[in-house]
Amino acid sequence: MRFLIGIFVLLCGVLPAHAVEGPALERGTAITDPAGLRELDRGRLALGRMMWPARSADIPLTSAQLFALPSMAPVRRALDGEFDRYIAGHKANLPNETIGVGTSFDFQLFDRAQLYSQDSRFVLSGIVNRMDRAFVSPESCGEVRLIYRLTRTTAAPTGEGATSPRLPMTLNIVLKASGDAAIDGSGVAITCSGIARRWLDTAGLPLTGADLAVKLLARDGPLDLVRPENIDRIETNLQIAHAPKSPVRDFRTDYLLKVFRYNAPTQTFEEAPLENQIDRDRILADEGLKREFRAWLLDPAHLGEFDRGTVLIPEKFLATGAIASTPVGFAPSNLQPAYGLMPGDGTTKDPVFGISDVVTALSKAAERGVSLQNIRSVAGFERRLNDTTCSGCHQTRGIGGFHFPGVDWMAANPSNSTAVPASPHFFGDQIRRRDILTALRDGTPPDYSRGFSSRPQLRGSTELAGTEYDDGWGAHCYQQKPGAKNNDRSFKSWTCTEGLACQVADKATRMGMCFVGDRQGKALPTVQ
Repeated sequence: MRFLIGIFVLLCGVLPAHAVEGPALERGTAITDPAGLRELDRGRLALGRMMWPARSADIPLTSAQLFALPSMAPVRRALDGEFDRYIAGHKANLPNETIGVGTSFDFQLFDRAQLYSQDSRFVLSGIVNRMDRAFVSPESCGEVRLIYRLTRTTAAPTGEGATSPRLPMTLNIVLKASGDAAIDGSGVAITCSGIARRWLDTAGLPLTGADLAVKLLARDGPLDLVRPENIDRIETNLQIAHAPKSPVRDFRTDYLLKVFRYNAPTQTFEEAPLENQIDRDRILADEGLKREFRAWLLDPAHLGEFDRGTVLIPEKFLATGAIASTPVGFAPSNLQPAYGLMPGDGTTKDPVFGISDVVTALSKAAERGVSLQNIRSVAGFERRLNDTTCSGCHQTRGIGGFHFPGVDWMAANPSNSTAVPASPHFFGDQIRRRDILTALRDGTPPDYSRGFSSRPQLRGSTELAGTEYDDGWGAHCYQQKPGAKNNDRSFKSWTCTEGLACQVADKATRMGMCFVGDRQGKALPTVQ
């Protein structure tokens, strides 16, 4: 198991950004060109220009200046409160393991002084189209995300292959794709179809650097509509603590996830629940809330949305912060957000959902004509409980706790940087996202459904066949046994490509990773 986790961490950290031969997987759906992002960061998409548009200076906004803005005061208070609770919880639960800033501690805390420093700033490290989320806000045509990476500014990178002193934190500005304007700068009506066309038209651009930035910001470009007045919220993801491997524990890294929604009347970013982040502890402690959540989620209509990945769980059941611990492996663990919600997790508390509850709900949904794509078993329901949450998704095929750590254009040689801009989950999802963009462009009803976080939804495409994103070396898999009745219907397609076999990491779930097998297709012995 430790060997598999180590291999997976290695996979996530060193695979090239475009491991698939041919066009970039993120063509038309994201902007990852290092030189282009550098130019955009020097212009109106710099964090300072987005968060403080009235500011006349083009000098980069420092972290100290950012968190001194009145609009960011609630953000700083909330982050400080999360740090205080994390430290208090650690001391109560792990009193024999020290915690603090620096390598002398067992749990090494993120240095908040760096977050609020004059010597650091957030650098634009990627732009991602999320119009696949238009089912949440059809009137806004979904979202566009500007992703910034916290970076120290006092030490410039030197030497061949040197990387910039980036810190493990991202800040995402989430904008409405269409905003409130009815027409664009050319007097043309703004539609979801038109916005999707702008993005897809960038797929074959042979441009980089300043030329690319000019094209993207042009009146007919995809970034022309990205403006401060379209900001909906900001999202933060920071590595709050890291515990190196020791005689008493394996290595572990915890990531803090937060969301802050913009309140126009007060002109501040206010703490908000994370979408679908089930508040496990609060629900398990409240019998009334437990019954209400069970009844709501198992309703056939909601169960169908849950299966398709388009469910929006009411905020009364959600948390305003989450810790995504990595790595969690393949076996059920109390580090997973849904641990304890189903029986058999080793918890002494009464679970929210019994096996009979789920079986009955699946049967009732079928009777009412609800077609289920993913959840075809109790195990499928339990897996969806985890990966529908923010933290559960970030624990799955991520780079640490990130799905988009971002392009490092401040590196000495950014085009050859060993740090990939995004996770296997991110790259694997681009086919689905581009399919939705194409449907929006063409005016056909989009299919907003998504599969499990562990395996991409291919939609008939063979582009990912044999790669680590789908069924190639290092992909997540389910060990198949002879006879359909011996295999879980939720995971029957989770096989490995020819020449590889599913090496099981957890015998109970039969989940594992695709590695080289012997001539009979059996996995080779695990290296200890």
